[in-house]
Amino acid sequence: MSRMTLEQLRIFIAVAERQHVTSAALALGMSQSAASAAIAALENHYDIKLFHRIGRGIALTEGGERFLVDARAVLARAADAEAALSELGSLKRGHLRIHASQTVAGYWLPRHLMDFRNTFPGISLTLNVGNTAQVAGAVESGAADLGFVEGTVDGQLLEVEMVGRDSMLVVVGADHPWAGRGAISPADLRESAWVLREQGSGTRALFEAALQNSGISTAELNIVLELPSNEAVRAAVETGDAASALSASVVAAGLEAGLLSAVKFALPERALSGITHRQRKSRAAEAFLAIARGGRPLHPSARK
Repeated sequence: MSRMTLEQLRIFIAVAERQHVTSAALALGMSQSAASAAIAALENHYDIKLFHRIGRGIALTEGGERFLVDARAVLARAADAEAALSELGSLKRGHLRIHASQTVAGYWLPRHLMDFRNTFPGISLTLNVGNTAQVAGAVESGAADLGFVEGTVDGQLLEVEMVGRDSMLVVVGADHPWAGRGAISPADLRESAWVLREQGSGTRALFEAALQNSGISTAELNIVLELPSNEAVRAAVETGDAASALSASVVAAGLEAGLLSAVKFALPERALSGITHRQRKSRAAEAFLAIARGGRPLHPSARK
């Protein structure tokens, strides 16, 4: 025998509690000879007598009595570990690490976080916010189980699926010359100062792609500020004489309050995407994606 097994501990405890090998074997659904062999293997391997043989009966030795306490503790811990695995597998408990880009985290994700929390209250959630490149990197490195972005993601180890859509608008402050003006042409874009998100953000990448399709290079624009958050860009545009391109969700309140004015310049819709690692599968992440895409994962109380 190379190592003590849980089965040997179960047999030892059953024999010790009944003080009878045959009765223990019957209770365990095994032969008397197999039960006797398991006890003998323990005694021989560790060179200790666990039972006194008294006529046709048996009784625990002092060493056997001490070992019984430890054996019961080990089986209890094994039962706890088995229950923990079962709960993790059925999403009754666990931890899900989500990283999301700013637009997604601030405007699209919160309702799905609450929906998941209500469905799986035993799963704790942590959320980290970054730009699209940072989110993709976190999923690829294993720092995140699940990512959500609004930009294009490349990576051989990443699986990307669309979970929603978002539209973008060119906006200016209420005092900007373009406020209330009709459609502008690509050439008009060179006339204004611009405040944009930083390189690496999905918002910036989509705007740059739209400019390229219109025959305009970002280098041709008068970019006066690059800021690392949607809210900072929006605030700068509301109080200044610059233009920007932001998600419709981000600028909705400013448009309603009259602090911003939307400019008619066509920008494409963009996909909101969920990102997972091809080789690191998480049942909790799959359940969250099901909620995000509009499906309903099976509630843990209904799992068998």
